[in-house]
Amino acid sequence: MSEIPKNLKYSKDHEWVEISENIATVGITLHAAESLGDIVYVDVNSLDKNLSQFDKFGEIESVKAVSDLYVPISGKVIEINEALLNNPEFVNEDCYDKGWIIKLEINDTKDLEELLNSEEYQKII
Repeated sequence: MSEIPKNLKYSKDHEWVEISENIATVGITLHAAESLGDIVYVDVNSLDKNLSQFDKFGEIESVKAVSDLYVPISGKVIEINEALLNNPEFVNEDCYDKGWIIKLEINDTKDLEELLNSEEYQKII
């Protein structure tokens, strides 16, 4: 069983979020990356957009499937992990560090109440 970082919050759609002051870093969980298989493309077209919690912010493509990506918390997309354009495999190799996907400026931290902690996330996978 893979380790689920305890310092993150999780969505039921297998996205993780790390909060640092008013910035949220978002990616997909190891469970999601392993389920998808080899990631071949990450498409994020939401830079500078204000998104509400659980809005679609992009797509991730693997050799098996294309999956939608949803923001776990409301905010404005301020940064996209440009390294994934040429190295989408970072999501498979290190989804919680090198493989982060976007950073958001948080609108409302109350959204965190809708997310799961590591133990709750473990139960749904």
